[in-house]
Amino acid sequence: MIDFTPLVRGHFNNRLQEQLRFIDYADSVQQGELVRLVEKASLTWFGRKYDFSTIRTYHDFASRVPLFSYEDIRPMVMRMVKGESSVLWPGRTMRFAQSSGTTGGKSKYIPVTIESLRWNHYRGASDVVAHYLNLNPESRLFSGRALILGGSFANELDLPRGVKVGDLSANLIEGMNPLANLFRAPGKDIALMEDWNEKLPALVKAAADKNITNLSGVPSWFLTVIKEVMKLKGASCLHDVWPNLEVFFHGGIAFGPYRQQYENLCDMSRMHFLDTYNASEGFFAVQSSWESSAMMLLLDAGVFYEFIPLSDIDSRTPEVYPIWEIEAGKTYELVITACNGLWRYRIGDTVTIDQLNPVKIRIAGRTSSFINAFGEELMVHNADAAITAAALATGATVLNYTAAPVFADGDQKGCHQWLVEFGKQPSSLEAFAAALDSRLKEVNSDYEAKRGGDIFLAAPQITVAQTGLFDRWLASTGKLGGQRKVPRLSNDRRIIESMMNL
Repeated sequence: MIDFTPLVRGHFNNRLQEQLRFIDYADSVQQGELVRLVEKASLTWFGRKYDFSTIRTYHDFASRVPLFSYEDIRPMVMRMVKGESSVLWPGRTMRFAQSSGTTGGKSKYIPVTIESLRWNHYRGASDVVAHYLNLNPESRLFSGRALILGGSFANELDLPRGVKVGDLSANLIEGMNPLANLFRAPGKDIALMEDWNEKLPALVKAAADKNITNLSGVPSWFLTVIKEVMKLKGASCLHDVWPNLEVFFHGGIAFGPYRQQYENLCDMSRMHFLDTYNASEGFFAVQSSWESSAMMLLLDAGVFYEFIPLSDIDSRTPEVYPIWEIEAGKTYELVITACNGLWRYRIGDTVTIDQLNPVKIRIAGRTSSFINAFGEELMVHNADAAITAAALATGATVLNYTAAPVFADGDQKGCHQWLVEFGKQPSSLEAFAAALDSRLKEVNSDYEAKRGGDIFLAAPQITVAQTGLFDRWLASTGKLGGQRKVPRLSNDRRIIESMMNL
């Protein structure tokens, strides 16, 4: 394939220079984005409710429009899903990204508007390439194809004609410019397949003989795919299969637990890793230096950012700051207003401000207990419902529990380890684990997808805790008694290991 990199480098460099000109003007760029968003939505139901036509300043906006959680906006979004026009954003929205992680239902549906594709998601992807080409002047990125892992569309709702609900990646792949498909693999027929038991071998076969120069996706998912590709080709190094592979654009979950495994599979003299902050709600930031994994916030990509100090997250009336009032070194909850109709939306992520001018961030975590080591977005309310159902199904009683990820190692797939203190043990731990797993699939669509066919995430492991273990652990932390609180879910193994050490 001809190397088109020299031909397109100028285009991406122009975009990079445009971004760099914004470094000292974050306040004016962001205020411009806010004005653009408010003016665009002034005639929507939401815009009329909050009188957008008279908003002139950030102070007007912040004093008039309240903060929203997903449960606050769920009724409005469902009106859009059912076909109502101009509710949160002008016109009729035909696409929705499905995700889990709220208390009000199995899934949440994030609007994917024409503007959010054009102003945000595709621009964010373009910005990633711009930064990478700047960091790697010798790149031949466009001499081959990108291997992009996509999800699928859901069929669980009675949807109006033309409305589609599915993974964000499925929406992005289907809406992509046909020219971009010349530089992407696999084809849509495989990329959008629903059943991973069929999709994985088809994807591996389709990609194994292509000239792949770059990967884009979630680290845990890709690890399974590339191991299968290497197995098919009988290779011990990924570069024996794809000699021109040069970069993995990763996001969705923390890369740290997976980095060593990727380095073991690749020729690191030819490989790069670039971090991105790309969520269902928007594309927010990209790593812009090899010296630091901190990511540059995208200021002109259809998103207006606000920040709640960590100390105020649980307050009913939290302090909220625009980008021109934040401080380097501090951690904030992220609030977004975006061109998908999310207004002052509390996304649930916390970020640490690494530096100003340009604003660079690191994802600090979620605002609540969770496990998202494999993209499963398991929340406490999911865990509580599942472990209750498992106990009921097996005649057990559960006194306490905590859960944490077990990261993939070698040929062993990742899974969740549940440390459980029983009042009455089930007659079969295997039956308890199966019931737990089944209920988690019912209440969490992301967990269900990752567990499909045991491909990306193995069945949960149950470890029986000694009687009184949780009380002993709580006492060791000084929280036994009136301040009794057992962490249910953790995204790392520090808490569960400290308990098991007792």
